[in-house]
Amino acid sequence: MKNDPVDPRIRLAISQWPDDAPRGAVTSFCTEHDISRKTFYQILKQARTEGQAAALEPRSRRPKTSPNATKDEVKDQAVALRKAMEDAGWDHGPISVHDQMKKLGMQAPSTAVLAKIFRDRGFVTPAPQKRPRSSYRSFRYPMPNACWQLDATEYVLEGGRKCVIFQLLDDHSRLAVASLVSWAESGPEAVKVFRKGIEARGIPQRLLTDNGEALNPIRRGVISELVAYANSLGIATITGKPYKPTTQGKNERFHSTLFKWLKKQPFAKDLAELQAQIDVFDQAYNTQRGHQSLEERRTPQEAWDAAVLAEPLEPGEWEKLSTAPGVGVGDDVLAVAPSQEQSVSPLEAGATPEPAKLKATLRADRMEPSGSALMRVDKNRCLRVAGVQLYLGKLLRSTMVKVLWDQTELMVISMDGELITQYDYPFPEGVTYLSLKHATAKFQNLPVRGVNATDVSIY
Repeated sequence: MKNDPVDPRIRLAISQWPDDAPRGAVTSFCTEHDISRKTFYQILKQARTEGQAAALEPRSRRPKTSPNATKDEVKDQAVALRKAMEDAGWDHGPISVHDQMKKLGMQAPSTAVLAKIFRDRGFVTPAPQKRPRSSYRSFRYPMPNACWQLDATEYVLEGGRKCVIFQLLDDHSRLAVASLVSWAESGPEAVKVFRKGIEARGIPQRLLTDNGEALNPIRRGVISELVAYANSLGIATITGKPYKPTTQGKNERFHSTLFKWLKKQPFAKDLAELQAQIDVFDQAYNTQRGHQSLEERRTPQEAWDAAVLAEPLEPGEWEKLSTAPGVGVGDDVLAVAPSQEQSVSPLEAGATPEPAKLKATLRADRMEPSGSALMRVDKNRCLRVAGVQLYLGKLLRSTMVKVLWDQTELMVISMDGELITQYDYPFPEGVTYLSLKHATAKFQNLPVRGVNATDVSIY
């Protein structure tokens, strides 16, 4: 075919071409081997001037000059800027470097050229097995305040003490709505950061979280303080499917960006110092760096300002949009959820509903002859029922459980409906403490969070 390299056997035949070849032999040879007369004579000239061996391999087609090649000075600038962005804790891939070079008024090569520069300089290890970026499809809500995402992630302070960072994100603009540092992922702290976001940016239509106990455990049959508060303001509360973190992928990516930035900062000594660092991060994240998922790679604040804010939902609409309660949820669980008859104005001060506080104590005078109650195991891995302390094992600390009893027995059930332990009831007179060895039935190995209940055997 045209422009294909000439076969070495043909080149060898040309290099050995006799001087006394008959008239028309060259034309016949070129026609037979599908090459041009020009190519024939170029190879023949090369063989007679440089030797037959030189004619057996094609010469490089690389041009002697390349006026459009990226100058070494520009390459050095790109590498230096990449290092500066990496040292500052921000994303420093080809797209980020390209945008920053344009922002600084520098000559910016294309992202493909920058990728090649970084690869040639040894900053990037090629990974051809990775899924190509173009194959990903991103979904986002059409307006700011149409949906917020809330999640919490652990962080370690100086000295090794762990804390939790709540991050509240707008789905449409990727704006950091609010952040909060606390010692634990608890319901009151989740409500606190959500209030902080509402004060700063208004009321959203939806709140998307995972199924954590402090956020939205409705699939397990429990209304959290955060859900009760959001529903009272007419906000729909939705969750992803269990063990499907990609539903909250924007927030997971947000955590990654924060951690990359925090690694370049001094270790915070306490919560106040860490909160101050995160406030600086949120401001820079919202206003100083373009986001690759947004049109024209705008900053989150520019994307927020460019669109009309979503109006709050109509009264009662939140019930249709919220994630449905899990199967088998009793009325005692849903009693904390505000009903349609409740007329709570989102703009009224002090509209916080009564939180769904689960206790580890159930008094005998509040127990009918038979019934059930939702409880939370205390930090000592115990429940206190009818004046008796029930030890449930170290793996159930701070776990929500359901207690069922009648006139012959009392059972503790996990939120997945599996038996944890069972005792004779009423308890023997004078008994104040019962451990697992006193149970009439129990798990042989108590379940750990995230382990399927079917993997746990009972005896």
